[in-house]
Order: sequence, then C-alpha cells, then structure tokens
Amino acid sequence: MSTTSETRTTRSNAPLSEPRAADPTSSIADPGPLGLAAFALTTFVLSLFNAGLAPEALESAVLPLALFYGGLAQLLAGMWEFRKANTFGATAFVSYGAFWLSFAAYVQFVEPTLPEAQHTTATGLFLIGWAVFTGYMLIASLRTTGALVAVFGGLFLTFLFLAVGDLLGVDGIATIGGYFGLLTALAAWYASFAVVTNATWGRQVLPTAPR
Repeated sequence: MSTTSETRTTRSNAPLSEPRAADPTSSIADPGPLGLAAFALTTFVLSLFNAGLAPEALESAVLPLALFYGGLAQLLAGMWEFRKANTFGATAFVSYGAFWLSFAAYVQFVEPTLPEAQHTTATGLFLIGWAVFTGYMLIASLRTTGALVAVFGGLFLTFLFLAVGDLLGVDGIATIGGYFGLLTALAAWYASFAVVTNATWGRQVLPTAPR
C-alpha cells in the first residue's frame, strides 16, 4: 500500500474533535450593575447618618432600603452571579445582601433588647467581622478592576473606622467611617454606572481600569 493511501486511511479513522458547548449563560444579563447600585444607594443613605450629615431621628429611613434594595436586590444579583460562574461577584453580593438584611434585623429586633450602655460595643463587634471579610475581599479584588478595588478599599476603611469608633466609644472615629462610607458609595455608583453604560452603548464609554 502506498504512503499516500496510508495517510488517507489514517486521516479517515482519526476521531473528529468535539464541538465546544455553547455558553448557557451568554443570554443572561450582567447582574453586577444592579448589585453595585443597590449597595451604593443603601450605603450612601446610612453613611449620611454615620457622618452626622443627617438627623439621627430619621435613621429608621434606612431600614426599607436595607431590606429590599441593599438586602433583597443584592441577594438576587449574587444568585445570578453564581449562575454566571462568577465566584467573586456571587460571594460579594450574597454576603453584603445578607449584611443589610442582618443589619435591619439587628437594629429592629436585637439592639432594643441590649443594655443601652452596651449598644456601641455590640455594634462594634458586629462590624469588626465585616471588616475582616471585606479585607480579604479587597485582596481578591486586586485581580478585577480598579473601580472595584476602590469600592472594596473604601468599604474596608468604612467598616474599620466604624467598628473601632464604636468599640472605643469615640464618636469622631465613627464619623470618619461615615465619610469613608460616602466615598465608597460614590465609587460603587461609578462602577455600576460604567458597567451598565458600557453594556448599553456596546463599547467602552467609561473606564473601569481592568487588570
């Protein structure tokens, strides 16, 4: 048998490469802008009170936002991030959605049952754990975009200053945390604005500094 015919026989018997499976999530919209917007608005309103820029008597206005926008909307966004196989986004949105839901429950049901002298200590303990979580999420965010690094960097400082201020009973430190919260909210709004605008326009209109 000739070399040519052997080659043809070998090629005809070679297994065909299997076609790549279509991405089942390609038709699912990016849930990131929703989660960021929900986080930003709720954080902004609460931080107005933490920074002393809004009257403390109106602070209960945060609770509906914490339940339905910062809480429920972020939780849903996180579930869709799981569907999109985005481990970072899913962990962040589900966790911070749960933060807002637990914060609303804490303020509404737990804090009133505590001795008044221990309110700030209990709140500080509640927040310090979130500072730890945000710290390692900040490290993970270094592989995402500059916009998200700004969000997590600001949020880490927000939790840290609020927690330390409450644990030490120093209002001035907690107030600084409130201002960091306002900056964090603005960074999250920008990140949401950039992603949703770029997706809608079909090109990069606003930079997010991808890494």
